[in-house]
Amino acid sequence: MAADNVPVMEVAPAGDTGTLRSGAPGGATRAEAAPAAGGLEAAVDLGRRLTANLNQVVLGTPGAVTAAAAAALAGGHLLVEDVPGVGKTVLAHALARSLGVALARVQGNPDLLPSDITGVTVYSPDSGGWEFRPGPVFAHVVLVDELNRTPPRTQAALLETMEEQQVSVDGTSYPLPDPHLVVATQNPLSQLGTYPLVESQLDRFALATSIGYPDAATEVALVRGSGGRPALADVEPVCDLAGWTAARQATAAVAVAPAVAEYTVAVCRATRHAAGVRLGASPRAAIWVIRCAQAHAVLSGRRYVTPGDVQALAVACLAHRLLSDDGIGHQVAVVRQVLDSVPAPRP
Repeated sequence: MAADNVPVMEVAPAGDTGTLRSGAPGGATRAEAAPAAGGLEAAVDLGRRLTANLNQVVLGTPGAVTAAAAAALAGGHLLVEDVPGVGKTVLAHALARSLGVALARVQGNPDLLPSDITGVTVYSPDSGGWEFRPGPVFAHVVLVDELNRTPPRTQAALLETMEEQQVSVDGTSYPLPDPHLVVATQNPLSQLGTYPLVESQLDRFALATSIGYPDAATEVALVRGSGGRPALADVEPVCDLAGWTAARQATAAVAVAPAVAEYTVAVCRATRHAAGVRLGASPRAAIWVIRCAQAHAVLSGRRYVTPGDVQALAVACLAHRLLSDDGIGHQVAVVRQVLDSVPAPRP
């Protein structure tokens, strides 16, 4: 059940994760079909164990878990927008633990400076020169908690890091670790002391999702000690850094038929002409829909992307990027209407 008055960024949970199929629908040939079987099988296994880990910690939220796993496999950043206390931060911790990397956490607040995120150049008496001291963004997984509580100039410090995977300070550019995943959270209800994310910032998040309030049975399990923060201690890594990198490479090689790519572009273009929408999905949005659909295919155990993979993640990939006077609820409805109106290619 979704949090009251907070539209859920829909993500269809991936299924059929134990089966690899040959061939591909929508015009892809068997020769086009897949990365090396061993690499893909390892990525499928990693995705299966990753989602299992996350489901043990964040109970009853398969959509949010699929979004987090897809972000890790696709190499995209994740925005989790929901009310306090539903597990946004815990999800980020569980994701980093599962991927076998340390989590760098930044707490958003109004006096946070850009240098508090990126790092700063300081004079070193020992060396007699200036030295760069990296900020928390120099990590494989970075949690920015309550991003919308940071002022615009600090939010802008993330624009370069999220798009170009580097930091520029005092005329020098420093590469960030690879892979690099930003998980940001925000509370959509309490707007006192917040600074709304600008369009260019939102467009850099591959996916946006919500967790929502659990159902009664799940909430009883939580208060009795199942899942949540206590479960983090039992989370074991499903891979090392090399394994995560290899899984991302295998995911990027999953076959996308021309018809599926054309369908994705048609969906994104349709949002630009939808009633009440002042800003539709960008070409970058279409690219990320495809990348996330490839991740969904891996999570479903397939060597190729289907229109169903695109549809499963379309709301999570597109709704937060749209701009309308009626807010996120209307933007979610627009993406649903577009999916209903744009014909999908047949196998």
